[in-house]
Amino acid sequence: MLRGVAIYAVLAAVAWCAVGPILWALSASLEDEGAVLDSTLIPDSPRWSNYGRVFELLPLGRMLLNTVGYACCVTAGQVFFCSLAGYAFARLRFPGREVLFLAYLATLMVPLTVTVLPQFLLMRTLGWVDTPWAMIVPGLFGSAFGTYLMRQFFRTLPTELEEAAILDGCGTWQVYWRVLLPHARPAVMVLAVLTWISVWNDFLWPLVMIQRNDIATVTLGLVRLQGQYHTQWPLLMAAALIVLAPLLLIYAFAQRAFVRGIAQSGLGGR
Repeated sequence: MLRGVAIYAVLAAVAWCAVGPILWALSASLEDEGAVLDSTLIPDSPRWSNYGRVFELLPLGRMLLNTVGYACCVTAGQVFFCSLAGYAFARLRFPGREVLFLAYLATLMVPLTVTVLPQFLLMRTLGWVDTPWAMIVPGLFGSAFGTYLMRQFFRTLPTELEEAAILDGCGTWQVYWRVLLPHARPAVMVLAVLTWISVWNDFLWPLVMIQRNDIATVTLGLVRLQGQYHTQWPLLMAAALIVLAPLLLIYAFAQRAFVRGIAQSGLGGR
C-alpha cells in the first residue's frame, strides 16, 4: 500500500514538473504586463486580447504557415529516403554494407554546431541564403537516425513476405514499395512525428539562414517578439502557447501509433 502511494506521488511530481510550466505560461499569457510575476494559476480577469495582439505585432500566421510547409517537405523527404536506405541496409546484400552503415551511423556523434558553418558556406555558394530552399534541402535527403530506425524495423519483418513477393514476380522496388513499406507504418509514424517536431523546434539553422519575416519560422518569431531592454511577457507566453498547440495536437492524434512504433522498432529498451 505504502509502496503504491509512494510510486504515485513520484509520478505526480514528475508530471507536475512537465505540466506546471505550461500551466504557468497559460496563466501568464492572460495577465497584465505588470502582474506576470505575481500571477496566480487562475487570473482574476483573464485578458484574452493578448492572443490577438500577438498577431498584430508579428506576422505569426505567416510564420506558422512557413513552418508547416518546411516541416511537411522535410518530413516527406526523411520518410522516403530513410525508409529507402533502411530497406537497403536491412534487406539487400552488397559488399561493405555493414562498414558503410557503421560509418553513416557514426555521423550521429558529430555535433550540429560543427556542420553549421560548412552548410552555410554551401548555401551561400548556391545562392540559397535567406530563401526557403535553405530550410528544406539540407534536411530533405534523410538522416542517420532515421535510417537506423527504419533498418531496425525492416529487420523485424519476416523474410517470408519478401520471398513470397519475389515468387510473385516483384522486383526490388516493388518489394520495398508494395510489400515491406506498408508493414512499416508504425516506424514511419515515429520517424514522421520526430522529424516534424525537430523541424518545428529548430532555431539555430533558421537563425543563421533567414532574415526576412515573410519566410521566417515560428521560433524566429518568438525571438523577435523579445525586446533588447524590455519584453512583454504576457504576449511572449501567448505566442509560445500558440506555437506549442500544433505539436500537442499532432501527438494527441498520433500517440498510439507513435508508442507502438517505438516498441516495435527496438527503441523501447527491449
